[in-house]
Amino acid sequence: MFIMQEKLMQILSERALECKLLVTAGCVVAAASLGLKWRKRQQIRRRMEEERKRSEESVRQIRRALETFHKQNPGVDSKKILELTLRELTEKLKDGFLTPEIVLYSYIEKALEVNDNLNCVTVFLSDCEAQLEGLRDHRVRGPLYGVPVSIKEHVGYQGHPSTCGLVQYLDVLEKKDSVIVSVLKKQGAIVFAKTNVPQALVCYETSNPIYGRTVNPHNKEKGAAGSSGGEGALIAGGGSVLGVGTDIGGSIRLPASFCGITGFKPTPNRLSMSGVRHCIDGMNSVAFCIGPMARDVDSLVLTMKALWCDEMFHLDTSVPPIYFNEKMFSSATPLRIGYYEEDGFFQPNPSMRRVLLETKQLLEAAGHQLIPFRPPRVSNMFEMFYKMLLGDGGRTLVEKFDNNFVDPNLEPSLRLYKMPRVIKRLLAFILRPVHPRLSSNLTAACGPRSVKDHWADLMELEDYRREFISEWRKWSLDVVLCPMLGPAFNTGYPGQFLAPVSYTMLYNILHFPAGVVPVGSVTAEDEEKLKLYRGYSNDPWDKLFKKAVKDGVGLPLSVQCAALPYQDELCLRLMKEIETLSSRHH
Repeated sequence: MFIMQEKLMQILSERALECKLLVTAGCVVAAASLGLKWRKRQQIRRRMEEERKRSEESVRQIRRALETFHKQNPGVDSKKILELTLRELTEKLKDGFLTPEIVLYSYIEKALEVNDNLNCVTVFLSDCEAQLEGLRDHRVRGPLYGVPVSIKEHVGYQGHPSTCGLVQYLDVLEKKDSVIVSVLKKQGAIVFAKTNVPQALVCYETSNPIYGRTVNPHNKEKGAAGSSGGEGALIAGGGSVLGVGTDIGGSIRLPASFCGITGFKPTPNRLSMSGVRHCIDGMNSVAFCIGPMARDVDSLVLTMKALWCDEMFHLDTSVPPIYFNEKMFSSATPLRIGYYEEDGFFQPNPSMRRVLLETKQLLEAAGHQLIPFRPPRVSNMFEMFYKMLLGDGGRTLVEKFDNNFVDPNLEPSLRLYKMPRVIKRLLAFILRPVHPRLSSNLTAACGPRSVKDHWADLMELEDYRREFISEWRKWSLDVVLCPMLGPAFNTGYPGQFLAPVSYTMLYNILHFPAGVVPVGSVTAEDEEKLKLYRGYSNDPWDKLFKKAVKDGVGLPLSVQCAALPYQDELCLRLMKEIETLSSRHH
């Protein structure tokens, strides 16, 4: 009996020792894992700090160059240069009344001041002086000769990273310029700065952990929108006369609207995207477009004429060789303009609706025919957009955030994308009776169940495009006038919901050219009426929107114009007409 008890105690002791060893090993593994994770995060933090120092050094370097310029050129009246429109500026440069050097340093000085206030530039390009030298060797002066141009951060520039606010791209330096940069240089422009973006370009608030947040030039409590928010803020602040942005759901038009400038998204592939980093690798169901941003429509027109050129078509043979159609743009024939006050999916706030109707009246008084038009099935379009954007359930996008600090604006979206499909579908089912828009959003975020389902989604998208164009043709429309999201949101709200962007994403999914023109500003009466806003259903999105746009008195408001594919010049014509009529009215 004693021997058996002793044997049992020995076995229990051995088992206890094994348990202790397993627990100890588990603790060691866990500690090692946490240690590695901590070390990795420290490396990421250190690398981000190095990039911020590089950015700060570019500022110091350009300031030294500016000081040298002022010593050699005392008495330069930069204010008068900055007041010139792009058209006036190009004429004075071409005629020799101004030199590219004087113009460049006038804008560099202003850009430094604007960046100090708004945090919109990620890096100043030190080789802009070398670009100046290169211009002196040009026998033929291009249409953008001597014009300083800023570009969005992910537009490829030789020797610099295109990070999209993500750490993994910091050490991936571009081996050559993107096609758009090459063409700009060929046409005489001087590219002098890269501008800030949201992390991974998938939010309409410009903020990321590397370069920080860009704020609105009219009110620092407001955002500059995104994803071309750095461009919008720099141009509106006076620090750039011409910028290059990109647009996949409104990323040119939203910052243009929030900041009070003009912006144009061309028909997809009329400008080359070669050398521009994509937000979601491999996704092309919704076309990523590149386009100009400036203070007025004439600047957009001049830029498009310069970019639709032999150099563009030679460097990227996928771009159709279609030059600017002057006859289409300059025609004086009255237009048949479709218009709508709301899209049936997200109700505009009072100020959005007011400026749309005021613009309609101005166009009618000018002799144009305005025809009520209702875009079909915008709620379905919104779901299709999400399905296309997240064709793999968001996995490719989520992977971009591995080993990254995540910007707070993106945390709600990432939680949704990471959520198991079964949970998304269950929540969508529960929410459908009470909040159908939220339910639809969750369903779309699941992604297709199979490749066959994805193909079916693509067919549904093609059917929608045909339906939309058929409705357009039924009314024999030339162009469409519609609301533009605005005014600028209070910071922190864009990351919480995408629904208000239905007004811009519609024309991305249709592959239509679209542009934005500022036409007024928020009044005290608008602000009072906003207190009664309930949206279509007073659901969480409507309540968020009301909070997002409040306290907007004095902020700029815009309208949006759209045309059929490859009728970009018709869209620009309507934009110019609205700009002219609005400036006379005010």
